[in-house]
Amino acid sequence: QVQLVESGGGLVQAGGSLRLSCVVSGSRFIINAMAWYRRAPGKQRQLVATISSGGTTNYADSVKGRFTISRDNAKKTVYLQMNSLKPEDTAVYYCNAGVGVLGYFWGQGTQVTVSS
Repeated sequence: QVQLVESGGGLVQAGGSLRLSCVVSGSRFIINAMAWYRRAPGKQRQLVATISSGGTTNYADSVKGRFTISRDNAKKTVYLQMNSLKPEDTAVYYCNAGVGVLGYFWGQGTQVTVSS
């Protein structure tokens, strides 16, 4: 059974940093594209950043220059380094990964709260 487990969320002051991790387990298949999404209270889910199997990255305009997505294929892990955090970055962050031919899977989410 494929599972994605996020970690690294927490409470941080504005201007601070956090690093999120998401580990994929339960499959021998290659991990394809991986991504981070977030859902703020009362808002729709937003795509934050994506990274292809080859390492090509894309970011939402609101996080460009502050967030960095990376991956370790050997560890089947995707990371999100978040710097210069703002209160508007407060949300539940979810990772998403394409697993071989099985399709896309979601993690359970990790809360990030940025205080002003």
